[in-house]
Amino acid sequence: MAKRLVMLGAGGHAAGLAEILSAQGRTLIAVISPDTMKTRGPLNNLKRLGSDDVLLQKYHPDEVDLVNGLGSLPSKDLQWKLYERFTSLGYLFTSVISPHAILSGYVELGQGVQIMAGVIVQAGARIGDNTLLNTGCIVEHDCCIGPHNHLAPGASLSGGVTTGICVHIGTGANVIQNLNIGDHAVIGAGTTIARDVPPHQTLIPARNRIIS
Repeated sequence: MAKRLVMLGAGGHAAGLAEILSAQGRTLIAVISPDTMKTRGPLNNLKRLGSDDVLLQKYHPDEVDLVNGLGSLPSKDLQWKLYERFTSLGYLFTSVISPHAILSGYVELGQGVQIMAGVIVQAGARIGDNTLLNTGCIVEHDCCIGPHNHLAPGASLSGGVTTGICVHIGTGANVIQNLNIGDHAVIGAGTTIARDVPPHQTLIPARNRIIS
């Protein structure tokens, strides 16, 4: 039997995840957010836990699974640090997959993967732990997406692309086939990548200019 769920975060991304889970009959019992933050939509009637420490006091890992509702922004590490902290304490993160996504039957998914509406993932792709495939992005055959990645809405990866840890690929960005994107790289919105990207680099449009 599926365990009850606690949502980390109460913003727009968390609300979108909560709506998917509700439609699938999963039970959210609480949300972790500061008392000053307004909840929205499907999060409104949940018990509010004011901090991570309250979660640790109230719910043992055997009682609940977690949902990482913080979303993901380039060069921000809170989302994956929370994942690492709670998994080290024995908690599991549930995956959230929209019924309006299209996944091949030959895809490997890590723990806590989130796949939003309109996403297409083709055969042979592997998606790492705690990775978010946001609305309408495309992951073609045999891609290997590392842990803690975020593919923003409309991003497109051609076949055989490999990404490292904590890679952010911005809205509408395109990555040509068989390329490697290094750890902590950021591909700016609208950028088309036609070469490997070393770790810790940020590329934006206008001839893939490196800004860091």
